Amino acid sequence: ASRSSSQKAEPITLKILQNWVPRVSHYFDKEHYTYAGHQIVIQESIEHFGAVVWPGALALSQYLEANQEQFNLKDKKVLEIGAGTGLLSIVACILGAHVTATDLPEVLENLSYNISRNTQNLNMHKPEVRKLVWGEGLNEDFPVSTYHYDFILATDVVYHHGALDPLLATMVYFCKPGTVLLWANKFRFSTDYEFLEKVCNIFNTTILAEFPESNVKLLKQWDAQ
Repeated sequence: ASRSSSQKAEPITLKILQNWVPRVSHYFDKEHYTYAGHQIVIQESIEHFGAVVWPGALALSQYLEANQEQFNLKDKKVLEIGAGTGLLSIVACILGAHVTATDLPEVLENLSYNISRNTQNLNMHKPEVRKLVWGEGLNEDFPVSTYHYDFILATDVVYHHGALDPLLATMVYFCKPGTVLLWANKFRFSTDYEFLEKVCNIFNTTILAEFPESNVKLLKQWDAQ
């Protein structure tokens, strides 16, 4: 039986705002964004999926900036899984969170570079960057006795890859009672919706917002046990 929330609130329909100014350049290098009154400069790379800013990160960054009363990140412990370029983690940091940004080993160098250059001169909690391979070594690297997060953030983590089951296991591992998982994703393929169905069978799930022009849905998941 599905554990989807019985709340009748309809998701709001939004459009991803043009919060960035593309550089006039022949190289696929840096993008400039503005969130929460701060300019953020992101270095991208075409070598890895994780080194490009995808629409879900823009959608959730925009949503968190606009809904700070509903989702107050100040002094909260926040974990981002599949942080990619780090844009969302940087926004969460600007909004006052204790942020841990995680991704695959090959993505960490660019992720660390972006996070450090955009947060080093700000009066905020110093963010942490760590390796996290979905479904691997979670008990060893993030023991439950030590690590509890108020929010888990995930954007564009569901696409054509072979790690959907480990991703789901990672969501289950971190989303303990008292934790809210905010997930924004492009929904295009049947596999995307099959994953969503699995999520709805495990967690209480509600769609907070939809960005139809970008095919992005923004979901809130929590364990009510």
